[in-house]
Amino acid sequence: MRLFQNSSVYPGYLPRLRMLAGGHLSFNAQLQRFLADRYAASHILKPVLEGSPHAFFTNGNDDQLQKAWARENGLSSKASPHDILLAQIEHHRTEVFYNLDPIRFDDSFVARLPGCVKRRIAWRAAPSPHHNFHRYDLLVSNFPGILERFSEQGFRTAEFFPAHDDEMNRFAANEDRPIDLLFVGGYSRHHKRRGAILEQVACMAERWNVRFCLDPSRLTRLAESPLGVFPPLRKHRRPTVIQRVAQSGVFGLELYKALGQAKIVLNAAVDMAGEERGNMRCFEAMGCSSLLLSDEGRYPRGMVPGQTLMTFSDGRDAVAQAEALLRGDPQVLRSIAKAGHQSIQNAYSRDSQWQAFLKL
Repeated sequence: MRLFQNSSVYPGYLPRLRMLAGGHLSFNAQLQRFLADRYAASHILKPVLEGSPHAFFTNGNDDQLQKAWARENGLSSKASPHDILLAQIEHHRTEVFYNLDPIRFDDSFVARLPGCVKRRIAWRAAPSPHHNFHRYDLLVSNFPGILERFSEQGFRTAEFFPAHDDEMNRFAANEDRPIDLLFVGGYSRHHKRRGAILEQVACMAERWNVRFCLDPSRLTRLAESPLGVFPPLRKHRRPTVIQRVAQSGVFGLELYKALGQAKIVLNAAVDMAGEERGNMRCFEAMGCSSLLLSDEGRYPRGMVPGQTLMTFSDGRDAVAQAEALLRGDPQVLRSIAKAGHQSIQNAYSRDSQWQAFLKL
């Protein structure tokens, strides 16, 4: 099977990626440095990570990476991201196209795929009521409710999960964890519930080592610039108590390192998630053997409140749970964290993910 996997990189990760990849490296050299940094590695399929000659991977929204491939293969410097990705698929003679970015490369792109492509699969883990995915053979994610909504729109769906990245194991083995409570994630005006929880938890910094690695939205950054003195922007600033514990966002191996230094990792689902849980931070925190403290809801297999993670009902309860864990027996905290790590390893191995993909 000739597999082509297309992904994308978050804007906040680009500065680190540019530092790693440099400015004049070949396509393959840039790609290898990206893969070595383990960004979104839980979503990258086994043949890609093992360097199979039948598998091709790229980040279709990484302009520097894609332009390097275009230069090396005689494409015009004015070629669009869609044209470059299409040329890569044709050159690779792809049979299965697996797309992690179906909003950018949507039905209009799929309509242009060459005849060699026999299966078109897209990962989509967010509600998308205004997008059409009918040209994809299958939509996959690990959120049953979202898949049900897609099914109601007439799309064919299937359950599919991220994999545990074995590179996390060396961070999971770390017993020296100076960070008492860590949160890593985005912060914007759309994250109202998350913002309220973070504001309450940030007050714990008076007693504990609390660290928030935040990737703020453009509006938040603008509000905290000198222009933020104007009233329309002022309300979008992060509360002072959050700013005091906030650091820049972390990605790739920097994320693994931070998680491996934390006793507790806070997860606060975004508002659109509803009651479903199991976002990437759950897999990453448990994969690095941090104790996951997350909001109540419906979790996938291996994520069992009270056994492999702990849950809270609101911001006040999150503080109470974290305080009890940190003031209690440290062996109890570590035992739950280790049980979580073992559970993720067992339930979501890279091999089982690949076998599930083959069945799809």
